[in-house]
Amino acid sequence: MADSDDIHLLPRSERREALAEILSREFKACLLMTEEEEFPPEENFFDLGLTSLRVMELKQRLESLLNCEISSNVLFNSPNLARLTEHLATDVLPGLFDEPAR
Repeated sequence: MADSDDIHLLPRSERREALAEILSREFKACLLMTEEEEFPPEENFFDLGLTSLRVMELKQRLESLLNCEISSNVLFNSPNLARLTEHLATDVLPGLFDEPAR
């Protein structure tokens, strides 16, 4: 499993999955889930038991881990792991995921 510091060292084809694993690990920790439990990527954060306060705490933790800013609007308007992963890969950290220009 990649750490957030190592994600840029991975081949581009593996980075999105590594990002999803990092996000899943952090969400599971907030929800007191075990490593073995599956985090449902399409499930709403709030349906899983996160409160708005915990989501904001998680936002700060993810921003620190990933060294980026994450919009609160994204967390509240598209509150699931799949959408957050897509948003981060496409809009926040595109340099890590885009193919270099030729």
